[in-house]
Amino acid sequence: MTTQIPQRPFGTTGRPVAVIGQGSWKIEAANRAAAIAALRRGLDLGMTHIDTAELYGYGKAESLVAAAIAGRRDEVFLVSKVMPQNASRKGVKLACERSLQFLKSDRLDCYLLHWRGSVPLAETMAALVALQREGKILSWGVSNFDVDDLEELQALGAGLPACNQVLYHLRERAIEHGVIPWCVRQGVAVVAYTPFGPGPFPAPATAPGSEGGRVLADIAVAHRATPRQVALAFVIRQPAVFAIPKASTVEHVEENAAAGALHLNAEQLRLLEAAFPLRQKPTSLPMI
Repeated sequence: MTTQIPQRPFGTTGRPVAVIGQGSWKIEAANRAAAIAALRRGLDLGMTHIDTAELYGYGKAESLVAAAIAGRRDEVFLVSKVMPQNASRKGVKLACERSLQFLKSDRLDCYLLHWRGSVPLAETMAALVALQREGKILSWGVSNFDVDDLEELQALGAGLPACNQVLYHLRERAIEHGVIPWCVRQGVAVVAYTPFGPGPFPAPATAPGSEGGRVLADIAVAHRATPRQVALAFVIRQPAVFAIPKASTVEHVEENAAAGALHLNAEQLRLLEAAFPLRQKPTSLPMI
């Protein structure tokens, strides 16, 4: 398979980044050799956007990523995240340095606040801007921010985040109400985590025999694709959106990569949106 993943400008950085990347949440629980082989195969296929976090195995996922990108660091758009309890001015610096040690890298391409906590945003942003000046991070972003959080961040005057990483999949489209439109207006990338939804795929709503499952299957047949590829293509259908599915086997990586070349037409998008409707806007942003 020689699939190469399309690239798009990544938010306020303007850098071209693969629209389908590779996540690493819970990857440390997989067979280590298989997971490293999967990540490296993803790089071969152009899935050069690799996302991790200090929370993921408390360094174990970052260490596994380090092994996978050894000798290939310059190919990778490398992202990690700081936990909110470490989001103070001093804490962000120490957390970033730990992540860099685990990743065996001298810089991160983007560093995110994993979610909001009790530390004032202004303090966290000051720490991120300082890391950027030092060259330890090339850009910064946020995760699990709703529109009011993004507007509060913008009002601080420290600049806009490169991205907002949020939960997004066929069965959870809440970010379409406000987050995606806001990010599009401001030129901020939206990065979809868990793009197949939590748990195994297919879930009951996407299983063969269900209404959604039948729609996915019919569209998959039309494209000589799989339902997983259709579900992933739906997530990245908008120009501002990227996705970071985790795959710990070469087979799953190759299946994810092939979704990059799958273009859903207007009727297919209409059918998917009808089968997996946008529900009423929730009172708070869904996250896991």
